[in-house]
Amino acid sequence: MTDTTATTPVLDLNADLGEGFGRWRLTDDDALLSAVTSANVACGFHAGDPSTMRRVCERAAERGVRIGAQVSYRDLPGFGRRAMDVPADELADEITYQIGALQVFARAAGSDVTYVKPHGALYNRVVTDAEQAAAVVAGVLRAGGDLPVLGLPGSRLHEAAARAGLPVVAEAFADRAYTALGTLVSRREPGALIADPDAVIARSVRIARDRSVTALTGEEVGVRARSLCVHGDTPGAALLARRVREGLEAAGVRVEAFA
Repeated sequence: MTDTTATTPVLDLNADLGEGFGRWRLTDDDALLSAVTSANVACGFHAGDPSTMRRVCERAAERGVRIGAQVSYRDLPGFGRRAMDVPADELADEITYQIGALQVFARAAGSDVTYVKPHGALYNRVVTDAEQAAAVVAGVLRAGGDLPVLGLPGSRLHEAAARAGLPVVAEAFADRAYTALGTLVSRREPGALIADPDAVIARSVRIARDRSVTALTGEEVGVRARSLCVHGDTPGAALLARRVREGLEAAGVRVEAFA
């Protein structure tokens, strides 16, 4: 839910960072860190190697950006975007493993992992799959602390996290199309990604101020979010994130981390 102070909307701005491996790099981490308030850092399963994780944690700590563990199915070749059937107990272990790996680097940088967000196919799966959602929550609980869980409002993930006593943070997407049910349009479908920067900025402001977005099929959908995501792997993502932040602030929205 979007917080307000008096009549001022407050919104976190998050992006996916550390999405590289070895010599291959996808995200412009330094540039993104100058715009976002929260960094979803790849933990090695869909992207991210130890040196990348260390570097992003250090830069995020220097800039006061919150560090989140972006956990995924174990799928480096498919960038975590392929559907997988992982036994619940195994998935829970892998969630704990990923959070723990990132936590070491975050603490070495003088910071901490302050929330958890699933990535790609896992993010979409736990919107409706109660068993996989419960496994993610079990993995978070075992990692220790009361880490907030960032995800889609009304998802099975948020239901499981709330039952377990974990804080939940509702997320919206600046550059993804919505269905009439308030879920994300599959990337396989035409129009799933919003490419026009002006349209992305206008959508972001509307989400923050009006708590609403127009679905791909034309329906008006209520969106109550505390955090807004700009995908780090979108071409020109760093510039887009900067423009989104400037657009939000110009519209009277306070851009501030939730954690």
